[in-house]
Amino acid sequence: MKRLILLIIVLLISIQVFAGVVTAKELADMMKSENVVVVSARNPSDYASKHITGAINLYPNDLYAAEGVEAMLKPVAEIAKILGETGISADSKIVIYDDGSNKAAGRLYWILKYMGAKDMSILDGHIKSWMKARKPVTAKATEVAPVTFNASVNENIYASMDYVRSHLADKGVLLVDVRSPEEFMGKNEDEKLKRKGHIPGAINFNYVQLLNEDETLKSKEEIAALLKSANITSDKEIILYCATSVRAGIVYVALTSLLDYPQVRVYDGAFYEWDSDSSNLVE
Repeated sequence: MKRLILLIIVLLISIQVFAGVVTAKELADMMKSENVVVVSARNPSDYASKHITGAINLYPNDLYAAEGVEAMLKPVAEIAKILGETGISADSKIVIYDDGSNKAAGRLYWILKYMGAKDMSILDGHIKSWMKARKPVTAKATEVAPVTFNASVNENIYASMDYVRSHLADKGVLLVDVRSPEEFMGKNEDEKLKRKGHIPGAINFNYVQLLNEDETLKSKEEIAALLKSANITSDKEIILYCATSVRAGIVYVALTSLLDYPQVRVYDGAFYEWDSDSSNLVE
């Protein structure tokens, strides 16, 4: 009986660890006893300079289409091929980190979720927390054993421009723009935009509100309070976007992995795609 209770406790701890965010200590412990794929979402030059020992490099930009609207995804088959060549399968236990901004890691988390990966977490505080904990780093690239990534696309977390258009007047759907207030109000400088502002009906929730000064995520209770004050409630379907939906990723992590919001999508084309079509209104 005691062994059964101990096993249940271990399983619960394991579930909690992979509930979306892990600390540097938790990741270090996991790497000793489990087959964990640690993924640096930093750019290749940063990875070559220094990375967590044993981590592989997957820069989200490499998963974007070369032509068209900036930062929109490549076809599913191409992404699956890249993931497999990088050593990532849909069944891998994955922990992602970036330079601390949470943008690249959050974006990659959502992409992997969309592609059908089953078990992902973000390293809280990213490379900075790893260094602060005095855990091992290296400049030597990790040898990669290619695998097959069997994609199982989750359309329920993806929003196209047509989907957004068709739900603008839907009272059960809430558009959330996670850019800065200046961008939301069209007071920023961005030469890539023909028009400035936001998608009609969207509300503004700057993604940086989720972060502490050291770029770790705020507590579940703090995030829940922030969302409540912004009227971003779990009874509605949430569609997140920013300029390219890079910043939307970490908000997706917070809503789905920390707070269990049941219906959350990311508009992949984001405001850049919306603005590129003159038939779309901008507020």
